[in-house]
Amino acid sequence: MSGTPFNAGTWLTTRQVAEGNGDAVALAGPEPLTYAELSERVATVAAGLRSLGLRHDDRIVFVTSDDVPMFTGILAAFTAGFVAVPVSTMLGARELGEIIADSGAVVVVAGTDYATQVEQAVAGAGELRHLICDGDKALLGPPGVLTSTWSELVAAGELQPADQREPAATTEDTWALWLYTSGTTGTPKGAMHRHANIRHVGETYGRTVLGIRPDDVCLSAAKLFFAYGIGNSMFFPLAVGASTLLEPRRPTPAIVGERLRRDRPTLFFGVPTFYAALVAGDLDDTAFAAVRLCVSAGEPLPAALQKRFTDRFGVEIIDGIGSTEALHIFLSNHPDRIRPGTTGQPVPGYEIELRDASGAVVAPGQPGSLFVRGESIALGYWRRTQASRLVFQGEWLSTGDTYVRSEDGFYTCLGRSGDMLKAGGIWVSPTEVEARLLEHEAVAEVAVVGLPDEYGIDKPVAVVVLRAPATEDELILWCRDGLASFKRPRHVLFVNEIPRTATGKMQRFRVREMVALIAER
Repeated sequence: MSGTPFNAGTWLTTRQVAEGNGDAVALAGPEPLTYAELSERVATVAAGLRSLGLRHDDRIVFVTSDDVPMFTGILAAFTAGFVAVPVSTMLGARELGEIIADSGAVVVVAGTDYATQVEQAVAGAGELRHLICDGDKALLGPPGVLTSTWSELVAAGELQPADQREPAATTEDTWALWLYTSGTTGTPKGAMHRHANIRHVGETYGRTVLGIRPDDVCLSAAKLFFAYGIGNSMFFPLAVGASTLLEPRRPTPAIVGERLRRDRPTLFFGVPTFYAALVAGDLDDTAFAAVRLCVSAGEPLPAALQKRFTDRFGVEIIDGIGSTEALHIFLSNHPDRIRPGTTGQPVPGYEIELRDASGAVVAPGQPGSLFVRGESIALGYWRRTQASRLVFQGEWLSTGDTYVRSEDGFYTCLGRSGDMLKAGGIWVSPTEVEARLLEHEAVAEVAVVGLPDEYGIDKPVAVVVLRAPATEDELILWCRDGLASFKRPRHVLFVNEIPRTATGKMQRFRVREMVALIAER
């Protein structure tokens, strides 16, 4: 195999043991693991995966909670030369099935809590050979698919010869991690990341912005299936021998408060929507006493929310922007250079350009499309040639965001270049929500746009023309039943007509204006 030898799995685990940090705690919390114990567990799981007869670059989809099986499974996939594909647990069976089929996954590791949608999703996955449940009972798989439990996989790994526990001879350019994103088109696409990308984000944002240290303890509200979450909970702490806290449950202010009191993390990661919930909640004002720094990403952090949080809890938030395609944050405020309302400055190791419609770099104070260049940029989208050509332009990544740069180098987000919007830091395709609403027999026409809430965070709002009686609650429930929960409109506004051009095309900017006027009444 040509290329510079490198394996992200061993870089994150056995390297720490080799450097004498084997007794340090890697995973804190209910099931603590030292780096030595984590390395041993990862080697066993890698051997168990090899016992399934997998080949180099085979994809393993993970649809499970943030816990030891998922954490060690992803690391084992890296180590053994397979491709980890963590997928959102919020997706429905149809959406999940599309990703499993598109990735060509031969193994799916599923959590008991997600059994129903996984069993439905794998029915049409023609290349799937193994379905593994991380609980005590195997799931129901389609004909020809072998089903087992996580415990059985680990037991099989323990019986394998020593050579099956050794890391694969991967290189910097070998596939390691595929992360699915709707990006700017609304169609799920697998961004393909190589082993070297994982090291790059650890050595750039992790070291130079966070300044992460071996004595840090990380807690992330964002889950491992997000690019943001896997960096927070895995790449950054393991890169320096720090500790991470895994939280299997859906994050709420109460659950985070519990972990803050019990485990006293020093670094906390969230999205603006969650910080708004924390401010509005009933946490004690000293809840963040052990936290030295908070991080926000996923969508712009409103300056007013940032001030309210810091005034109440006494800890600063640094806001940044990253993307699935770039693996993590590439533009950020720094702990000693925080300018509320901005996304900060380029992370060392990345170059930023703002370009006009002709491709020319714009001057400070002028809006432009945001492009980024750095070693963590994905290789492209799996099986999406046209989308790859639009987004990955040579060494540069077109983010689809519009920004403006100040004279002293701080960047401020002006919004998306297209029509995509974010809910809770997750991309939502308006057309996908519109398509679901149009399936309802009472809906004649629909447009979905983002409406800022009291903190300035966009939430999906549907503007609907009815053909038969229907209520707001009815249509929101209709969306919840057919889409991932976060994609549902937060409000439904009923109108007589949708603004359109003379040729019948929807004027989404006029829909936004209409929604804003209605909201003011």
